[in-house]
Amino acid sequence: MKKVNKDEKYLKKDVKKGKKSMIRELLETVISAGVIAFIIITFIGQVTVVRGASMEPTLHNNERLIANKISYRFESPKRSEIIIFKPPLEIKRNYIKRIIGLPGDKIEIIKGEIYLNDNKLEDNYVKYKSYEDIPALVVPDDSFFVLGDNRSNSSDSRYWGFVPRKNVVGKAWVVFWPLNKIRLP
Repeated sequence: MKKVNKDEKYLKKDVKKGKKSMIRELLETVISAGVIAFIIITFIGQVTVVRGASMEPTLHNNERLIANKISYRFESPKRSEIIIFKPPLEIKRNYIKRIIGLPGDKIEIIKGEIYLNDNKLEDNYVKYKSYEDIPALVVPDDSFFVLGDNRSNSSDSRYWGFVPRKNVVGKAWVVFWPLNKIRLP
């Protein structure tokens, strides 16, 4: 019968403790990372994928951007900012559009030209215009009138109405993918 000295006995216990503490450390790390990711996604920023051509030439299909979710907790969205929002339809995915009208603004579209508070809007970021008419309307409180930059290929406020403030997820902050096209939108 082999005689086990005290040192070997304690060494075996330390090895078992080491395995348990390593598993515990791994679990703590994974749980901590999950909590941090949850806080970031819920309150600070969110990755959003551009789907379709409605925001061309500003944003392109399959580009990825970060939506800043915290700034609108302290300030109101401004005209011409690009926002990520839940459309007022039964659609599961978020939309990305540009704010044209703020609460109280009068919007009218004549032959594709936008009139904001009776002044023609200079929208030099638009590459493809459309040519419809929309009679004058006033943006209600806590709502926005949004349009895609590619007006001839965009589902936006012209078709489904105003975006309620509560539907706004965040402001388009930075395009980070593809890497060779990193920029502020």
